[in-house]
Amino acid sequence: MTDRYLTQTDPASDRPHRIREIPPQERPRERLTRLGASALSAAELLALVIGSGSSRHSALDLAHHVLARHDGSLRRLAASPMASIRTVHGMGPVRAVVLHAALELGRRLATEDRGLGTPLAGPLDVYRHFAPRLEDLPVEEFHVAVLDTQHRLERDVTVTRGLLSASLVHPREVFREAIAERAASIILVHNHPSGDPTPSPDDRKVTSQLVAAGRLLDIPVHDHVIIGRGRYASFAESGLLG
Repeated sequence: MTDRYLTQTDPASDRPHRIREIPPQERPRERLTRLGASALSAAELLALVIGSGSSRHSALDLAHHVLARHDGSLRRLAASPMASIRTVHGMGPVRAVVLHAALELGRRLATEDRGLGTPLAGPLDVYRHFAPRLEDLPVEEFHVAVLDTQHRLERDVTVTRGLLSASLVHPREVFREAIAERAASIILVHNHPSGDPTPSPDDRKVTSQLVAAGRLLDIPVHDHVIIGRGRYASFAESGLLG
């Protein structure tokens, strides 16, 4: 990445300032080095990720435009597809990919301290573990939480990414890692990008098939937790496991 533009447009000429024209103490990169990342605004941090401006806008201009397109919300930005970011003039495919990668790093950081060995004694534990990663995704992801005899997470297996259906979530894929890990039990987890965790007919069909397969394999399915935005739905709590 280059340091071509990192500040706002000069209103007199509608021309972005070049980085060398900005006093060093006001440059986002130098301010971050001197004061720490927490001293910068969200737009300044996004500008550093974007790295360089376009022929018409500085990186900071682009960052402000990207945030404005998503109502000033980093959460909405993180949940948006790359196509939404690319609608901002000057945000081409490379900048959109880099920005998405940075947002995904933040999402993974939020879950890193909740790693293997985490007790998942109930649906609220499941929600707290998986929500930072799943609740803002623009597509559905289906996970299997492989548990030991103490209900501790041994492995988090991503089975599918995309629309949930019985044809995609096959018992073979769901139980393969559970068998390999000699799991005591499993919990099914997936998200609803709409934010509403209410189980759909497909959710119920898939769950019924997997619960039946778990009985045959002697690996019980303790729950299926659907992650919404700020809330969840538990098949076990709702009496839907069968």
